[in-house]
Amino acid sequence: MRILVTNDDGVFAPGIAALTRGLHAAFGSMHELVVVAPLTDHSGAGAAVGPVYERESIPYEHVDIPGLADVPTYGIDGTPALSVILACIEGFGPRPDMVVSGINHGLNAGRSALHSGTVGATLTGAQFGVRGLAVSIAWATEPDFWDTAVDLACKIVPALAEAEPATVLNLNVPAVKPADLLGLRHGTLGRVGLIRSVRPEHTPLPVDGTAVDRTGGAIVLALRGASDGDADRLKERAELEPDSDAALVESGWASVTPLVGVRENDSDAGSSALAAALATHRI
Repeated sequence: MRILVTNDDGVFAPGIAALTRGLHAAFGSMHELVVVAPLTDHSGAGAAVGPVYERESIPYEHVDIPGLADVPTYGIDGTPALSVILACIEGFGPRPDMVVSGINHGLNAGRSALHSGTVGATLTGAQFGVRGLAVSIAWATEPDFWDTAVDLACKIVPALAEAEPATVLNLNVPAVKPADLLGLRHGTLGRVGLIRSVRPEHTPLPVDGTAVDRTGGAIVLALRGASDGDADRLKERAELEPDSDAALVESGWASVTPLVGVRENDSDAGSSALAAALATHRI
């Protein structure tokens, strides 16, 4: 099996180095690894590919991850999803059988999964029929417990290899030592996102030195998990649905969630909307 490793934090991030080392130690003698990831941080890129219509080529460079000289590693001038596309159309050798994306520093749970470049890379691979595992660990100050996420990812890879083509799993792991992890459970996709609230700060915009009735300014963000106050943490926990991905991680469990990307909506609601749209242009 050929495993493509990618991420959205960039090819020089510690998370992708930890993940690649772990996969190489576990499967290096059995499977082929290749790393293709952005040269710079593309967090929050989702499945974006960037303005490819305006480019005749995508520059890349060889990168060395310490201790992994025998794993081909490339950094591209592009997004995580573009990294996967280029690999799947054999820009960096044979097409991969699996995409393992991460380890992202920060959870990609609930609504955040939609915007995650880590998750977007695996969903892009699924469009080519390639199985995918997105791996994220909760944000924490040093030390970062990469080994906890690496261990879980390496245990899931063989099971995912037996799944149907295009299967995607989203793994979120608390920032704890492996011995302190409660275990792995199915986390439902929650309805909360990374941004908890906003506060607009408006500023009059001057024209020729005179303030006019036109404003700009900044939107100040309050991020989930960024507060150190006990009251705010309790509020955040109360907002989480029981058994959701974020709630499980908050409780000390790792969460795994099967995801599916863009596909036709064949539900009753989708069919009804389609019929109404077609009815507007009857010949």
